[in-house]
Amino acid sequence: MSGAYLGLFFAAFGAATLLPLQSEAVLVGLLLSDRYWPWALLAVATFGNVLGSLLNWWLGRGIERFRDRRWFPVSPRHLEKARLHYQRYGHWSLLLSWLPVIGDPLTLVAGVMREPLGRFLLIVTLAKGARYGVLAMATLGWMG
Repeated sequence: MSGAYLGLFFAAFGAATLLPLQSEAVLVGLLLSDRYWPWALLAVATFGNVLGSLLNWWLGRGIERFRDRRWFPVSPRHLEKARLHYQRYGHWSLLLSWLPVIGDPLTLVAGVMREPLGRFLLIVTLAKGARYGVLAMATLGWMG
């Protein structure tokens, strides 16, 4: 894998966690360079971003056992609010997992709520793949 693809993978992976990274800028830059296959870039970005979301889901599965600790990053009130929101809108709320600010915590809450892994991966992959696809079409459409 070339350094560009690897860099895109890590940017997409990190952007799906709570790290403040911008995988979209990396993807657009690589698309505009016209040196890489767009489909390969989309696959790498989507794969990295979904794996980052999977990490959030996995952390969410085990995070509640620490909620009584002083260092726990979420107040009981906010955790309960997130839980109620997820119960209200269910697994379809994962279609919003691509959104900045709310998407990453949403994948963590899905883990807390014990969302089945298969359904989680299907919905998150569709959402994140569609976001990168629309971004790529807009970028390449403006160039063509």
